Amino acid sequence: MEHQVDIHPKLYPILKAIPDPEIPVLSIIDLGVVRGAKLDGKHAFIEITPTYSGCPAMDMIGDEIKTALTKHNYIPDVDLILYPAWTTDWMTDEGKTALRKYGIAPPTDAITDKKALLGEERVIECPHCGSTNTKLVSQFASTACKAMFKCDDCLETFDYFKCLI
Repeated sequence: MEHQVDIHPKLYPILKAIPDPEIPVLSIIDLGVVRGAKLDGKHAFIEITPTYSGCPAMDMIGDEIKTALTKHNYIPDVDLILYPAWTTDWMTDEGKTALRKYGIAPPTDAITDKKALLGEERVIECPHCGSTNTKLVSQFASTACKAMFKCDDCLETFDYFKCLI
């Protein structure tokens, strides 16, 4: 079940067009960092939550939101909300599909994730060929929120977006 967020319909397409700076195939909506977006006349109030504490992309995301809203003649007010913490459960199904097409395995559930990251089971699906004959190469990949896996069928390496709950 996807995370339900209160986003004003006039603001939704503007925010949906803003890509995540680290994974450009994901919008900030699909990533699930937008917690709410309200409109009061020309004042747009946006709440965002980082994917993890200290995420370096949040300043850039906040700036991109302000720029996009200003271009649409809104007066932006962006607040960083830390509680409750972001979870991969907040990613949209569309976002997870986009990750897979981009070559990043989307997050699984917490139990499957733990087994995969501990090397107990080969359950992470290769985004290139669909095989689960994959193995952990490194707990960390291009960013701290991803792990590196290798597919023993197509021999490709790929990032896996870790499950965070």
